[in-house]
Amino acid sequence: MEKLILIKYGELSTKKANINLFLKQLKDNINFALKDIDANIKFDKGRMFIEPGEDNFDKVTEVLGHVFGIHEYDVAYKLTTKDFDEIGNTVLKLVKSMEFTTFKVETKRSDKKYPIESMEFSRKIGAIILKNLEGKKVDVHNPDLHVHVEIRLDAVYIYFNSLMGIGGYPVGVAGKGLLMLSGGIDSPVAGYMAIKRGVKLECLYFESPPHTSIEAKNKVIDLARKLSLYNNDIKLHVINFTHIQQEILKNCPHEYLVTIMRRMMYRISERIARSGNCKILVNGESIGQVASQTLTSMNVINETVKIPVIRPLACFDKNEIIAIAKKIDTYETSILPFEDCCTVFVPEHPVINPDVDLAREYENRLEWEDMIYEAIHNHEVIKISYNDKNEEFEDLL
Repeated sequence: MEKLILIKYGELSTKKANINLFLKQLKDNINFALKDIDANIKFDKGRMFIEPGEDNFDKVTEVLGHVFGIHEYDVAYKLTTKDFDEIGNTVLKLVKSMEFTTFKVETKRSDKKYPIESMEFSRKIGAIILKNLEGKKVDVHNPDLHVHVEIRLDAVYIYFNSLMGIGGYPVGVAGKGLLMLSGGIDSPVAGYMAIKRGVKLECLYFESPPHTSIEAKNKVIDLARKLSLYNNDIKLHVINFTHIQQEILKNCPHEYLVTIMRRMMYRISERIARSGNCKILVNGESIGQVASQTLTSMNVINETVKIPVIRPLACFDKNEIIAIAKKIDTYETSILPFEDCCTVFVPEHPVINPDVDLAREYENRLEWEDMIYEAIHNHEVIKISYNDKNEEFEDLL
């Protein structure tokens, strides 16, 4: 009997002709996540199997809980024999060491030539447990112990109460995107949602020193690090936005400050994205949440770029966004009281239905092409991995 980890694909199983592309990416992502662990990974179109060393099972199962593309994963026991008596004895030996009162047996038979049908096989295994263990009962609705037996072509796999994965698609299978990452609650959640659909992210942060602090920057670095747990690693682009922001403040009507500022941010983001082969921009905008997120504002701001802008949270309310932020452990970092450049110069009454012709007229008062070139040319790039914690900036948070 061999102990291993069995992975079920869920949504990936629907990919038919393209499934090998998805499964290879999933295997590569798991290998990356387990880079410090010696583990052998094999897969076919039905299941993926990981063979870690005996001391690594807890670590591997912890890591798999953050890998997109996994529907379910189980610590399983592999038998190369298909002899019913041997299977039954193995199940009995395993369950004897477990605490339970009620149980259910479920059998799946991908080897259709096996002579015992699935329902009958489950009934017979259940009978063995009832006969040999006192005080046990069958409960098909809410059992303490769920006994799974899979009879596959190559072997028989036995496993128990399953661990649920986080689903989605393997990161990278959909290509790359650029997340406009602020220090707020919404953008990290939007990034998580994009990663879940297989988008490999780079991130872009706009700083405005001295109006924004080093603590605000370090806060964003920490948010990027938390996202890297799902994204494998992250390249964070940091744009110094001070000069552009000050010129907008001096030359444009205050009610249009946010509109013009966002238009400049979108232009910069598109150029950074294209230079990194990112196919989309991703941001945390939610319809109607602030002045720049009305439908009119979105249209006026969007017209500055040709790259698609994806807003995963467009139809989420704030409570829904906060719930996800707490689940992915970004909420407490996001609410730290360090302002980003989107909040330091917000006027008292920003326009909520900007006119695109006026926006163009106001921004043409600026030498914005030169300023954008300068900001991109001098921008900083930080490479971030989840396990590479920077103790220096963590002390500031």
